[in-house]
Amino acid sequence: MQEKFLYTNDNIKIAINHYDKGKESVLIIIPGWFMTKDSKAFLKISKAFAQEMDVICMDCRGHGKSSGFYTFTAKETADIKKIVDFAKSKYKKVYLAGFSLGGALAVIHGGINQNVDKIIAVSAPSSFRKIENQMWHYNAWIPTMKKFEFSRWVSVRPLIIPLKKIKPIDVIKKVDVPTLFIAGGKDVTVKKWHTEKLFDLAVCKKKYVLFENCIHAEDIFLQEKDKFIQTCLDWLKE
Repeated sequence: MQEKFLYTNDNIKIAINHYDKGKESVLIIIPGWFMTKDSKAFLKISKAFAQEMDVICMDCRGHGKSSGFYTFTAKETADIKKIVDFAKSKYKKVYLAGFSLGGALAVIHGGINQNVDKIIAVSAPSSFRKIENQMWHYNAWIPTMKKFEFSRWVSVRPLIIPLKKIKPIDVIKKVDVPTLFIAGGKDVTVKKWHTEKLFDLAVCKKKYVLFENCIHAEDIFLQEKDKFIQTCLDWLKE
């Protein structure tokens, strides 16, 4: 794995972990809010997928080793575009897998740019303003504390000024590439109805998989690793 840095059109430095084995396809992994490419969960996710294809896992702006401030999907589309452009210059097939707000970004990118081959959206909200985020619920705060990493927590820099955001639900009908929607049945951060709504409105080739006993985003992988990875690989290899 090599750590690399790319610069967006608005001059934000984006850090990536590139698992480059010379394969013809690459999976770009987009962590959500408060998660980074070097968090234990996403290192595990990256290494699992890297057994089958090349992988790029990124720090969105305002996270980890990337610069700037996190805007909760308002400007991170520029980050995704830069990484996709880099990947398309090297690979025949480029896939996106986004988790939570990263899943929202994957959907938004697919709706705006339509230049990737397949998308996996895990626990993606239909709209930022409708995220439940019930942090007091034990299905939210206990997993959060189990994944506590001091270096990650102090690396996150949110932009306090609210910016206008594109709602995934407003662009989902423009996504024309095959999209896999994954949700956790016990998710209290982004409840499963978000995923179901996006799936229902999507007009592309699509599939919806509910992990009934799982919670949110990367925790689905942590709870049911083998099933999660196989579900994603089966989709990407169809």
